[in-house]
Amino acid sequence: MAVGWHRPTKLVIDTQAIMDNVSNEIKRMPQGTELFAVVKANGYGHGAVQTAKAARMAGATGFCVAMLDEAIELREAGIVEPILILSVVDVSYIDLLLKYDLSVTAATQEWLEKAIKQLSVIKAELPLKIHIKVDTGMGRIGFTTPIATKQAVALVQSTEGLIWEGLFTHFSTADEKDDRYFEKQNSRFKEVVAEFAELPKYVHVSNSAAALWHPDSIGNMIRFGIAMYGLNPSGNHLPEVYPLKPALSLESKLIQVKELPANEGIGYGNTYTTTETEWIGTVPIGYADGWLRHLQGFSVLVNGKKCEIVGRICMDQCMIRLPEETAVGTKVTLIGQEQGTEISMQMVADKLETIHYEVACTFSQRMPREYK
Repeated sequence: MAVGWHRPTKLVIDTQAIMDNVSNEIKRMPQGTELFAVVKANGYGHGAVQTAKAARMAGATGFCVAMLDEAIELREAGIVEPILILSVVDVSYIDLLLKYDLSVTAATQEWLEKAIKQLSVIKAELPLKIHIKVDTGMGRIGFTTPIATKQAVALVQSTEGLIWEGLFTHFSTADEKDDRYFEKQNSRFKEVVAEFAELPKYVHVSNSAAALWHPDSIGNMIRFGIAMYGLNPSGNHLPEVYPLKPALSLESKLIQVKELPANEGIGYGNTYTTTETEWIGTVPIGYADGWLRHLQGFSVLVNGKKCEIVGRICMDQCMIRLPEETAVGTKVTLIGQEQGTEISMQMVADKLETIHYEVACTFSQRMPREYK
């Protein structure tokens, strides 16, 4: 995909904010705990390599991704720290796991057995590092009973060429005030842990939400994801620990401004009609960039003033109602702060009736990321 370097629309990523968020979390962690920065999905839309490097500078000692390709991207960018792939990787790619020195998730006995066969075929010289995933209540991947988990660990430990490096689970409600289901999952994982006289190098359960609201959770490693980018895992349920600093802002400029009389239609479908003489500005961003059509009626900032998006958002452009004649080239802040007023990613998510995770991950690669 072509990146729009030659238009004024861009995402601006504050790497200092990322560093501050990581540093603040590390200060709270119990001694002996490590922080792995989660940079899957292109760093939640912020840019995987750049955010990984910022997190490393702030003290992150490893990284988590969702796919093999994301891990390879980090390695080829010079990231040498441990990288854990959180999802299932087909056993046919074990040679790449070994080549790039990656840790991988094992979620079924069948996968382990196939992996062992594949290792015997390729005659690997280096061991494959395994993290056993326990499904304590997410209903996704993972072993569901202590017995099944113990059998999987026994197979790993008895197989030359495999190393049991980690044991982990994932909480589904760690960001909610009602912690009953969290405690159910937590109890289930503790039952699994109790089955082992010796534990692997990494035992990890804490995502961002668990790290913020349940800092006493079992384990010696935190998977720090959405909070690293300065976004509250819960949306509006604020943790009273330290201020999260949003790292992303989205900005553009006015490319045309025109005065239209009353009763003029704006955009496809004529969903907005001017009610009086109005100043209409055009901004070069649209749903192909991840600025979705449902944001019609939302506001952006121009000179610190909120300006409503009028008419349907187009593929590449949208129109806003300006309070007055405004010069072409004037900055438009779609997410961020301007003259004491803020449009947050949570506000965008609320308008779209979704979560800010999805908003950040929806931003297209054709918008350049500028790092400061």
